[in-house]
Amino acid sequence: MAVDEGLKIELGKQGVFVTTLQELYNWGRRSSVWPMNFGLACCAIEMIATTMARYDLARFGAEVFRPSPRQADLMIISGTVTKKMAPQVVRLYNQMGEPRYVIAMGACAISGGPFKQGYNVLKGIDRYIPVDVHIPGCPPRPEALLEAFMTLQKKIDAQHLTGEERPRHLDAEAPGMFPVPEQGEHDLEPPANKNVWTVPVVIR
Repeated sequence: MAVDEGLKIELGKQGVFVTTLQELYNWGRRSSVWPMNFGLACCAIEMIATTMARYDLARFGAEVFRPSPRQADLMIISGTVTKKMAPQVVRLYNQMGEPRYVIAMGACAISGGPFKQGYNVLKGIDRYIPVDVHIPGCPPRPEALLEAFMTLQKKIDAQHLTGEERPRHLDAEAPGMFPVPEQGEHDLEPPANKNVWTVPVVIR
């Protein structure tokens, strides 16, 4: 149950701070998101720039880029995902601990970008793993990644610990592992994860 904002302000003036377990839990998670030290193409240069002094991603508690997926809870897909690389991306995602999040950075990660018609480029990583925030651009500037990071924090803040609106990691029936695609005779098998992405119906 949420605490009335007016009551919180009045109590705060008297030195009494009131919160809920859900707010405290979400505050701790959004203030210590640890991205994985992982980049694919030119968008990774912009991601690196975001961590430098000028943009200072450390302000959001994300200065620790972890070298291991088992120590990270955010994967930033920064660049072109080829069909040869897609299985490794899904495998790394499966090794991350819950709760885990994904930011698709740049046009290539979202839809294949300028290489969309290429036979070797995946037309969006959201075909295999769930993406929380998409950043358009080619490449997007560091400010765009900061905006995506703040969007992700707002999403974490709004998550419920119970009920139907609870996040995937608190739902025992939600899938935890995602199928790793393998190179088939003509394309990746499976061509997409049906639990995450289905072919949209086009009405002409």
